[in-house]
Amino acid sequence: MKNKTLTYLLPALILVSLLAGACQTVPNANAQATAEPGNLRTIAVTGTGEIILVPDMAYINIGVHTEAEDVSSAVANNNRQANDIIEAITKLGIEEKDIQTSNFNVYTMNNYDNMGNVTGTSFSVDNTLYITVRDLPKLSEILDAALVAGANQIYGINFDIADRQAALDRARDLAIEDAQNKAQSVATTIGVTLGKIQNVNIVNNSYVQSAAGYQGGMGAADSVASSVPISAGQIVVNASADLVFAFGD
Repeated sequence: MKNKTLTYLLPALILVSLLAGACQTVPNANAQATAEPGNLRTIAVTGTGEIILVPDMAYINIGVHTEAEDVSSAVANNNRQANDIIEAITKLGIEEKDIQTSNFNVYTMNNYDNMGNVTGTSFSVDNTLYITVRDLPKLSEILDAALVAGANQIYGINFDIADRQAALDRARDLAIEDAQNKAQSVATTIGVTLGKIQNVNIVNNSYVQSAAGYQGGMGAADSVASSVPISAGQIVVNASADLVFAFGD
């Protein structure tokens, strides 16, 4: 009789033991996710900050394209024109450290007659100089000088500000301040106390906005290309801040 009793009790004890073990693991798993599951109430807000600045520097790509029937002449002519450009712009205050060769290509070209037959081969050389202009009021004069010296390709102008990080930091701070003010306003309106920040997400970006800005041109007497018009516009630096606050009664 005792043996039967033990037979019935053992499975029951094993089942109780397994259930007890399972119950012990659940609180530990929840504690890793959050200390107070379901009790944390939050307010999520988005703040914005914007800084508008006038550019104070620019990057330009100035190119020289030459062609000749032999490769030596094509390269020599290109080097001469590139050196003339460098000499012309350094006279206007561009430092050598701000002049960089960003592209140099030599390739062949087939010459064709009216019937589409190849009549010969010529050589083409492309040389691109990447130039940083730190004295922005001289930008138009620099472009004029480069064109007169032999530049025959200008790929574009990118405007910038020297202390970009300071502008990004200021826009970020304004966005955070805006988000905090919004969160406090919401908390006051609904009659609760604003708590600690639970989550933060910051996004910074900047872009050039076309606007009436610096206008270049040094007068017709300076060079034949002195009509190069330059409008720097404005650089808009903005940021957004997504903040999540806890709140209590």
